[in-house]
Amino acid sequence: MRRRIAPLVLVLLLAAFAWARRPVTIFIAGDSTAAPKLATKRPETGWGEALPKFFRADRVRVVNLAMNGRSTRTFISEGRWQALVDSLHAGDWVFIQFGHNDESKEKVDRYTPPADYRANLARFVGDVRARKGRPVLLTPVRRRKFDAEGRLVDTHGEYPDLVRAVARELRVPLLDMHQETGALLERFGPDSSAALFLHVPKGASPNYPEGVQDNTHFNPRGADLVARLVVRAIREQRLGLAKHLTGEGKRAGAELPRAGQPAVSGASPRR
Repeated sequence: MRRRIAPLVLVLLLAAFAWARRPVTIFIAGDSTAAPKLATKRPETGWGEALPKFFRADRVRVVNLAMNGRSTRTFISEGRWQALVDSLHAGDWVFIQFGHNDESKEKVDRYTPPADYRANLARFVGDVRARKGRPVLLTPVRRRKFDAEGRLVDTHGEYPDLVRAVARELRVPLLDMHQETGALLERFGPDSSAALFLHVPKGASPNYPEGVQDNTHFNPRGADLVARLVVRAIREQRLGLAKHLTGEGKRAGAELPRAGQPAVSGASPRR
């Protein structure tokens, strides 16, 4: 005689199956270095735009909520952070990378003093954990700035160390993109590294009729390489997301330089 499954049990089983099949979400909270771009800004590209291709689409979706010009303070004050938190499900990941705008004292509309920046990062971690999400902190990526001797110059001051401190104290995974992108730029060197950024000659793009030399924002190649560094760090940190990488994701970044390796003048790592 067959056993009949009670309706409530059947509903629970179906719900569990649907939940198991639901892709996990990576939310990106950050600034213009990660953000999706308008067509009128191309070829400017955020590294977050290059991230989805490294994950199985049936297992991971990327929701890139990073926004140009935002600091931790304005991301909160504009309601962007709360909207992200309200969208979280248990098990989702939140990648948090700020600093470029927080540190800009001359831009009073977005500047965030170091103590407030640190407090905001700690709030982000707490809010994600309260929703049973998984926070990941990222230090800010480097700008392309070299001195007369060809040495990479840091522009972020104490802000990367504040991220590292919060990650250490709250036991949060840390992807140290400040170090990793620094190694990448040093390997390319002062001249070749321009090929990773938004450098457009005059007349080459209707979006920039007078041309542009922007050493903060990436072009598609630069965004791709930074995303590969993020994926490599995910693997090396042994985050649970690593099991959802595509074949390309499992190899991404293997050929790129690492922090602590000596720079090779004029070298250009392959894409």
